Amino acid sequence: MGIVAKSGKAAKSARGKRSTAGVIEVPAGTRPDGPVEGIYYIDTGDCELLHDPDNTNGWLLKINGVLSSHIDLADPLFLDFEYMRWIAALVESRWPREAKPKLRALHLGGGACSMARYFHAAYPDARQVVVELDGKLAGYVRNWFDLPKAPLLRIRVGEAREVTETLTPDTRDLIIRDVFAGAYTPRALTTREFNAHADAVLAPDGLYVVNSGDAPDLKNARADAATIADTFEHTMIIADPPMLKGRRYGNMIMAGSHVPFGDDPTLARRLLGGAVPAHIWNDAQVRAFAAGTPVRHDAPQPAPVPPAA
Repeated sequence: MGIVAKSGKAAKSARGKRSTAGVIEVPAGTRPDGPVEGIYYIDTGDCELLHDPDNTNGWLLKINGVLSSHIDLADPLFLDFEYMRWIAALVESRWPREAKPKLRALHLGGGACSMARYFHAAYPDARQVVVELDGKLAGYVRNWFDLPKAPLLRIRVGEAREVTETLTPDTRDLIIRDVFAGAYTPRALTTREFNAHADAVLAPDGLYVVNSGDAPDLKNARADAATIADTFEHTMIIADPPMLKGRRYGNMIMAGSHVPFGDDPTLARRLLGGAVPAHIWNDAQVRAFAAGTPVRHDAPQPAPVPPAA
């Protein structure tokens, strides 16, 4: 999780704020009993837990100084980050909540598990796996926020690509890629080869969703779009107009599927009604946006050196 389009006072008021609680040392073999404001050392650096000054039940998580997640302990269906609301709207357009589907979801990138927590509340029969690189962070998050237990929600510690490559084909309905190192997703998770692994893991009617962060030049977004469009028969982009026009830093939600997205007026109205109104680009618009942009590929591997004679 990197660049985020945020809504509400909580994320805005936390920008630049530093906890006054200092570094909290958690003795080995013990676990925190609920969230406590402060800075915590994790495997990849440090994270900072901040109480939301505008929401008595809200908590904000920064990872290495970057605002990553928001959790409302009283309401798992409240998503403070607008891009997460867009993802939720898209998923619920494909799988209406009233149908009570047994959704099988894979989340690449954990943070505070905001989206996994949301989908557990929206789809109580869902089975979800969250892949998180930082094991110590995963342990903190599970205890801070009282996440559902396995098999409803499992947190698997590991690198997202390596884990994805080990999964059995046709075992997930939904994959969400929301992994960032700074402002951008690691390249290994953005290539055509990785997309092929994700596609194989998905069911035939599955949905691949990515959070694509970018600067106003939109070079990264075009490359993401080109690569997804090269993998999937049908594509979609959700973003607010300033982002689509390259007027700010922010997020685009991109999706790929082998099933048409269709024209859902309820989805369009829901996206327009948010605090940051968003538009939908259909498959033709996505492909026009990506036209002429090279598809990303893994770096070529060097040829093996033959043994000396």
